[in-house]
Amino acid sequence: MTKARLFRLSVVVGSIFMILLIIVYWDNVGTAHFYLHTTLSRPHRVFPTVIPGDGQSALLDVDDFLKTFLNSDPRKNVDLSRKTEQPPVHASSRPAAGNLEENVRGYDWSTRDASLILDQEKLQAERRRTLQELCSNSSFTFPTKERSFDDIPNYELNHLIVDDRHGVIYCYVPKVACTNWKRVMIVLSESLMDQGVPYVDPLDIPREHVHNTSTHFTFNKFWRRYGKFSRHLMKIKLKKYTKFLFVRDPFVRLISAFRSKFELQNDEFYRRFAIPMLKLYGNHSSLPTSVSEAFGAGLKVSFPDFIQYLLDPRTEKLAPFNEHWRQVYRLCHPCQIDYDFIGKLESLDEDAAHLLQMLKVDHLLRFPPSYRNRTASSWEEDWFANIPVAWRQQLYKLYEADFVLFGYPKPESLLKN
Repeated sequence: MTKARLFRLSVVVGSIFMILLIIVYWDNVGTAHFYLHTTLSRPHRVFPTVIPGDGQSALLDVDDFLKTFLNSDPRKNVDLSRKTEQPPVHASSRPAAGNLEENVRGYDWSTRDASLILDQEKLQAERRRTLQELCSNSSFTFPTKERSFDDIPNYELNHLIVDDRHGVIYCYVPKVACTNWKRVMIVLSESLMDQGVPYVDPLDIPREHVHNTSTHFTFNKFWRRYGKFSRHLMKIKLKKYTKFLFVRDPFVRLISAFRSKFELQNDEFYRRFAIPMLKLYGNHSSLPTSVSEAFGAGLKVSFPDFIQYLLDPRTEKLAPFNEHWRQVYRLCHPCQIDYDFIGKLESLDEDAAHLLQMLKVDHLLRFPPSYRNRTASSWEEDWFANIPVAWRQQLYKLYEADFVLFGYPKPESLLKN
């Protein structure tokens, strides 16, 4: 009997020791006190795969240990008051030739009047408070709201990009400056090299590399690396790291997605989405196989076609919404993840500058300047002019959670007869 107890105790102690080794050494989270990395620390390039020991009881004991451990030392490595000068923009910081979407729109290199900078700390407190109150309000419901973080399948965590060097987690939302924020994450994490040297200027990184899934270390890759301990390590990082996302008026984001994916020639989106839309809603039976031929023949998806596709119940039955028009609450799980910073595209320059100060990396890089002629909310009336009011109302219900959670006003003028 005594030997059996000693055996169980040794299994538990051994499991705990193995967890600590993973956390402290292998995953490079920090020291025993979880002090986050400085800019001088270097990431480990090779991570061993963890194979947990046998015994359900031992795993439960580890669960209890980590639950207690996660509730300790909730300090954040964040200094909201720190002010440093912005580094100069490198002369090479221009969109690379061949990036059609960026060349079409261009960049706005103008500086901002310091007097226009908002009280960011107060603004962030209001945004976070609004989100927390709505997530805890039982009268406000939307799909997936009530599930726990453990209920989220791994494939739905593929938008959470991790930088272990600086203790940062970014949930990217397509059509909300995500290309440049991904560039920033690449520079910070040094996950991509140019002739053996890490990139230091975000805009030097080619667009095709920015959106390559192998470039970023995301939460959905944890399972392959850490096995059954992946959720435990996710929770540790979520508790200790600074988490941020950027959002945008949901209807304006849809307009932007339509413009970039269906008004510009994009072979992938033409084959995957435009051809089915043109057949279902445009009454076309025979269509060219390439987007260039289709555009030459004047065959383009209209905005009403796109809206009808979003509202069609068959769309979600075939596959989840594409990430460019999937709701933010489905991409970033704001009621399951306590975000430290919520930025908005409408105040991108101010929010970005404040976030880089908050992360203590503003001496390393500057957020790339924003696009000129960015899709504006003032365009909504024109874009929705040919959309039936009933469709607009259905579309609002589809994206209502994003409007409410992130403080965007209900577009009353669009929803009335």
